[in-house]
This record gives sequence, C-alpha cells and structure tokens, in this order.
Amino acid sequence: MPRNIEIKARVHDLVDLLRRAKQVSDKAEEILKQVDVFFPSKNGRLKLRDEEVDGKREACLIFYDRPDTKGPKLSTYSKCPLGSSGQQLRGVLAAALGERLAVHKTRHLFMVANTRIHVDEVDGLGNFMELEVGLLDEQTIEDGNKIAKDLMAKLNISETDLLDVAYADMLEKS
Repeated sequence: MPRNIEIKARVHDLVDLLRRAKQVSDKAEEILKQVDVFFPSKNGRLKLRDEEVDGKREACLIFYDRPDTKGPKLSTYSKCPLGSSGQQLRGVLAAALGERLAVHKTRHLFMVANTRIHVDEVDGLGNFMELEVGLLDEQTIEDGNKIAKDLMAKLNISETDLLDVAYADMLEKS
C-alpha cells in the first residue's frame, strides 16, 4: 500500500505562503476545485473526490488511514480512479453507507520532488496547508519526517500552526 508522511497546518498569511510555495516548487502551480464526500468507515477514512482541473471533471475513491496527531505522521492509502462516473458511485455508496459530509475546497497544488504541497481554501473553515511527502520503497519514515520539517521551514510553517484533525472532523465540530 502506498505511504506518505503528512502534515496539516493553519495558514495565517495566504499570499506569503503561495509566494513561498511557488519559489520552492519544481513545476507550475495547479488550481483544483475539489469536493470530498466522506462516507462512514469502521477503519480509517473513505472519501469520494470529485475534482475539476482545467474544466475537466475526474473522480477518485480514496481510502486512507493515519493517526490524528500533530506534526509529521505516516499515512497509508489506496486510490481507485473513476473517470467521470463519480456521481454514479456517490449514489451507490450513499444508498449503502449514508454520507457523512462533504468538504468543498479550492486547492493550490505545488510539487517539490515527490512531495505535494497543498494550499487549501476550505469553505466554512479558512485557509490551510498540507504536505504529503510520498515515500519511495527505500525511504524510511525518518527520511519523510526530515523532508517535511525542511519544507515547513522554507514555507514559514510553525509547529504551533500544526493541526491533528481532518477537514471533515473540523466541519463536524463547527
């Protein structure tokens, strides 16, 4: 199962963070409109992502499992690309499991080697940043933690800004 090291942080200065992310990025920024619909799951989290990129819609079913702790943490995940049939699957999953909630966001995506920098504007919550350090088979968790901490410094992300919950959990509490 693929794995990565993740962090999530609250963003206080969106303009500064976007500028810093562009400076460290290996390729041009992508802007994605995403809706993540979460479904009840006894293990980890199950979501159906509907994403618009350059006017084209794509869907993907994603299962992931990670601890709710601050700072860099190991996440394992599985993805199933669905093309344009996401709404059909949403109906099937909603009928079988019920929907937990939907998270609507605009995501600014930047890449630094095998690390994804997400700068998210989340409806109803505000601005956040996520790092997903994709681990190669030969890389250790410690390697991923080092990459995450290095990027946190370059992006001016403080330990005090780190969060330990998913957007869905935050929306449920608000």
